[in-house]
Amino acid sequence: MDLLHCISPIDGSTYVERPLAVAAEIAAALERAERARGPWKATPVAERVAIARRAIAAFAQRETPLAEELCWMMGRPIRYAPGEIRGFVERASYMADIAESALADIRLPDKPGFMRMIRREPLGLALVIAPWNYPYLTAVNAVVPALLAGNCVLLKHSAQTPLCAERMVEAFVEAGLPSGVFQYLHLSHGDTERLIQADPVRHVAFTGSVAGGTMVERAAAGRFISAGLELGGKDPAYVRADANLGHAVETAVDGAFFNSGQSCCGIERIYVHVDLYDAFVEQAVALVSQYRLGRSDDPETTLGPLVRAEAADFVRGQTREAVEQGARAHLDPAAFGPDRPGSAYLAPQVLTGVHHGMRVMREESFGPVVGIQRVRDDEEALALMNDSPYGLTAAIFSQDEAAALGLADRVEAGTVFLNRCDYLDPALAWTGVKHSGRGCTLSRVGYEHLTRPKSFHFKTVP
Repeated sequence: MDLLHCISPIDGSTYVERPLAVAAEIAAALERAERARGPWKATPVAERVAIARRAIAAFAQRETPLAEELCWMMGRPIRYAPGEIRGFVERASYMADIAESALADIRLPDKPGFMRMIRREPLGLALVIAPWNYPYLTAVNAVVPALLAGNCVLLKHSAQTPLCAERMVEAFVEAGLPSGVFQYLHLSHGDTERLIQADPVRHVAFTGSVAGGTMVERAAAGRFISAGLELGGKDPAYVRADANLGHAVETAVDGAFFNSGQSCCGIERIYVHVDLYDAFVEQAVALVSQYRLGRSDDPETTLGPLVRAEAADFVRGQTREAVEQGARAHLDPAAFGPDRPGSAYLAPQVLTGVHHGMRVMREESFGPVVGIQRVRDDEEALALMNDSPYGLTAAIFSQDEAAALGLADRVEAGTVFLNRCDYLDPALAWTGVKHSGRGCTLSRVGYEHLTRPKSFHFKTVP
């Protein structure tokens, strides 16, 4: 029997073991979903919403144990882990709030002798493949609206966070969701790829690496099914000359180092106008030096380990190479006790003297390091912000809303923030451009990607 092993980054211990699903179990899950599909589609949206609200409430009541599991599985400091549970509740509740209006029939203007409307039909079975870095927040974006739209859902979570899939399904079962509508499977990579090719699967929602997104597109090729892909990011921030300096420093630093930098929409490169550059760097270094690197289960820890030692060593390599190419590292890793090569514990780092010839300014780091580069004006900043294969989010710091809007309109990103970063408002479409993916979750627009339009063109017989 093949087992899934969740190795905790806190101490390298095995936190969870689960058997991987075998072919017969995968086939049985597909059969259950097929049986449930028709009745769930026929369930009124109001009833689906009521079940979802009960599930959300059941999930929220488990905040403390869910946060503790999250801490041990992927290393989020325990002081911050409950925030993910609250974020899940916020997003799921909003999508439930708008479900009936977003999924309502579109009635066209009266035309004598005709009845015309467009109905939003569920796609069928959605396969949601979720990552470990924000395991509940990434999954909820697709799972809850898919269910509310009348789809059945199979959830495959990362091997690093298997309990997240189980806990989500448990909450919906407790809420009275019919059997087969929402299931989880612990799968190998090979079986995941084969499942994408299974006939009942009509939509794939994937969050993860560009390589993983490529796998999804390859596996789904020729099946004529939809796929939503939220992939990598190298998200920039630009601090204009008129920015509130203290707010920009505090916000951009948090956006770069929260979750140990392991966020697809975290800030990975910062461009600062020459007039503020020296002061920004000085304040940013002072702020980052206050982080406390330690075990995630320690309430005093503000920077936990990365998910694996290999991930930490990758970031160490990027940083070392940048320094060899002329960058300056402003923080001494020795000041952050647990940091050591070959471990998941990595000290935060602020780099200056960086340029786009360096990997740390070009490749996704997914760790606690940020490069800060001086710019002369908006045009130079814009060129650098767009000089990336990624385009998930971008942040601008300015007190001139009109100027920021004009600049934001030219930034190649799915979301552009002003005076904030690294946040998903569920009322807004969550999407990316270039190698950051395609499709959309959240907002009213997100429902359009989980349904297909069906037109009704009735001629009235006299």
